[in-house]
Amino acid sequence: MILFPAIDLKDGQCVRLIKGDMDQATVFNDDPADQAKAFEKLGFEYLHLVDLNGAFEGKPVNAEAVDGILASIDIPAQLGGGIRDLATIETWLDKGISRVILGTAAVRDPDLVRDACRQFPGRVAVGLDARGGRIAVEGWAETSDLTATEMAARFEDAGVAAIIYTDIDRDGILQGLNLDATNALADATSIPVIASGGLSSIDDISALLAPDCARLAGAICGRALYDGSLDASQALALIAGARTAAKAG
Repeated sequence: MILFPAIDLKDGQCVRLIKGDMDQATVFNDDPADQAKAFEKLGFEYLHLVDLNGAFEGKPVNAEAVDGILASIDIPAQLGGGIRDLATIETWLDKGISRVILGTAAVRDPDLVRDACRQFPGRVAVGLDARGGRIAVEGWAETSDLTATEMAARFEDAGVAAIIYTDIDRDGILQGLNLDATNALADATSIPVIASGGLSSIDDISALLAPDCARLAGAICGRALYDGSLDASQALALIAGARTAAKAG
């Protein structure tokens, strides 16, 4: 399992939102590159980046901040937010993003996902963000009639590298991951699923490492890292120990 520390970008700063509300943003670092370097130094092996402004505007907005992050780290990073066409996908991958995340585009233009997966195998993920069980789009401002399972089924044979499943109702409020819904999605698809939204403590890490979460590929952690309710060293040590035990077994 991979634990992805999140860097959410708003107006060039590293922030965290509450349930995706742009008016409830807390700034944790005004230097995203510095935050990225700090996460790498702690031992994280993969970053999760989101261009929040881009998600609302439908085009990259925080490109300068992302460029700064990429110049400052040696670990891979995945990026979502405002990526709605092949040209933008190619630009980010050429710049050094390891994997792009398509959210709104996956709902509005499923063929884009399939085309991108063909052109850039292993480098395209889909972000499924759910509010009340229904997929939300346009920076979570609109809710569709589709469920996460229905969306995942659309891309079962498309070559999607991963699905990032976010429970919006838990995002940023430290109430724990919605593992029931996340595991149900993982059971319904062959695509690797990454849990997101609400990770709050070392108990969530322990739960992720339990046998019933064995199909999950990882989890994204945001506010808990920034406010100290999750100790990064402890979490990474627990994950490393589980990996060692799995190899030995």
